[in-house]
Amino acid sequence: MPARIEDVAAHAGVSTKTVSRVLNGHPSVRAKLRVRIEASIRALNYVPNPAARGLAGNRSYLVALLYDNPAVGSSYIMELIVGVLQACKGTPYNAVLHPFEATDDLAAQIDNFVATHRPDALVLVPPHANNIKLLQRLDELDMRYATISSKLREPRIDIGFDERKAAADIVEHLISLGHRRIAHIAGLKGHGARTWRLNGYRDALRKAGIPYDESLVLEGDFTFAAGAAGARTLLSRRRPPTAIFTANDDMACGVMREAYERGLAIPDDLSVCGFDDTPVSQLISPGVTTVHQPCREIGRLAVESVLQSIRDPALRLQARVPYEMQLRASTAAPGKP
Repeated sequence: MPARIEDVAAHAGVSTKTVSRVLNGHPSVRAKLRVRIEASIRALNYVPNPAARGLAGNRSYLVALLYDNPAVGSSYIMELIVGVLQACKGTPYNAVLHPFEATDDLAAQIDNFVATHRPDALVLVPPHANNIKLLQRLDELDMRYATISSKLREPRIDIGFDERKAAADIVEHLISLGHRRIAHIAGLKGHGARTWRLNGYRDALRKAGIPYDESLVLEGDFTFAAGAAGARTLLSRRRPPTAIFTANDDMACGVMREAYERGLAIPDDLSVCGFDDTPVSQLISPGVTTVHQPCREIGRLAVESVLQSIRDPALRLQARVPYEMQLRASTAAPGKP
């Protein structure tokens, strides 16, 4: 027979209430006692019954990750999901993953989702993390939520990294190689990443004394097709750029494809760099110089923090996770003009 909570309590020599507090992550249990109870849980292979516990404590033991169209930035979303699942492992919580398109009735859609599924907490990915109307509605519902890389000022709980500084670092790398005519294909409008990465690009130019040329900045939407289209425009000019920085890796790969179609060699004729360090940046040849975004760590911390806020409603947290530059073979000193 499967072990019951009463069996765990008897094995550890404590009350069932104390075992329940450990399972719920309650901070009042002493560390040594918590360790003893957790050892009993492992020894008896005890698996909590989420349905029964939810009825008893008026909880669903669900945490939901809500994101936009998964076809855009799919590698980014998958990495976040891995982090979310890692955070749920070893806890009574399960993850619900749900895409919502950023439409005018987004707040109403998610309101209905909350009423139907009764999640205990939400994790919101941009652009949802930047939707003021949605966040106000969640506050009205007294729903615990964490945002990922929100561009809003001082959100309740937000986990991300310094994308503006990271973008500046990668453009400074191009400048250090000798590039002065550097183009940028920006991200999707309304997405926080677009703003930070564009501002980082401008910061690096300003620091190096290179005038900002708005004709070298093109619109994009984080897709391969947008990168290819942007490169088609830039490389058709009488004086094309010697380097292109795109707001993500998928667009960088689109740039490289268009360059190859024109008979250009990378990095001899054109340097290309992206952002995010998704798997494709390593699979393509040459590998793409990019910024490693710690998506798994961000997803994990977002869930851990929002679950902590259930126990501590007053919790406020803005955490920034370290990033890393990944210098690969897609960038080099500019060739002869």
